Amino acid sequence: MVRFLQGLGKKNRDHSMADIDRSAVPQHVAVIMDGNGRWAKKRGLPRIAGHHAGMKAVKRITIAADAIGVKALTLYAFSTENWSRPAEEVDFLMRLPQEFLKLELQELVEKNVQVRMTGWREGLPEHTLAAFDEAEEKTKDNTGLILNFALNYGSRLEIVEAVRSVARDVESGILSPDDISESLFSSRLLTADLPDPDLLIRTSGELRLSNFMLWQIAYTEFWFSSLFWPEFSELDFYDAIREYQRRTRRYGGLK
Repeated sequence: MVRFLQGLGKKNRDHSMADIDRSAVPQHVAVIMDGNGRWAKKRGLPRIAGHHAGMKAVKRITIAADAIGVKALTLYAFSTENWSRPAEEVDFLMRLPQEFLKLELQELVEKNVQVRMTGWREGLPEHTLAAFDEAEEKTKDNTGLILNFALNYGSRLEIVEAVRSVARDVESGILSPDDISESLFSSRLLTADLPDPDLLIRTSGELRLSNFMLWQIAYTEFWFSSLFWPEFSELDFYDAIREYQRRTRRYGGLK
């Protein structure tokens, strides 16, 4: 079920979390954070200003997700296709994790958040990798919200690499073709240790998946907002959660 929401006036919205059913909170929420550049352009600012403002939204939504008991929050931070953007913008995007984690890591540790990165390390700058390595090491024993950044990630490449992995095992005799199942294939994906997303949020009014978790979102609920990512608030996030809780998930069956 796809729903497109414009975002309600704040004066008409519940500012609390009181009506959110904590027993029916999505375990895994995935977010396509879109609209940073358009947010900046609308204000006569350079695109990088939009990315910087988007970093603040990351903190807001992380706190909001943690507050209601979401187990994993995956944020689509940089795709394998984003390398085609102007070099100056790419360089800025590669420095944002370093800046964000430098400012927020201690609070993430204190809040029992575990930081992860999903994507290909090859091609990423050393300073970007170093920032994630430090964050992952310092939060590896945390048992709260998993804050997962999809960086240098593309779902088609992920699927191709999983197919290659399975094919190599069949060729070597480790597996037979009859051993191949959905669960085995899922175990070869970069998200093998995460549940499939229950809810996918995309901002900025775009209605597409942009090569994000194509296998994993087979039965994910979608929620689209016309708001640009830098203006997406905790209230908007909770609106998405409430809408998710109003839906009936059938997984192809009849209920």
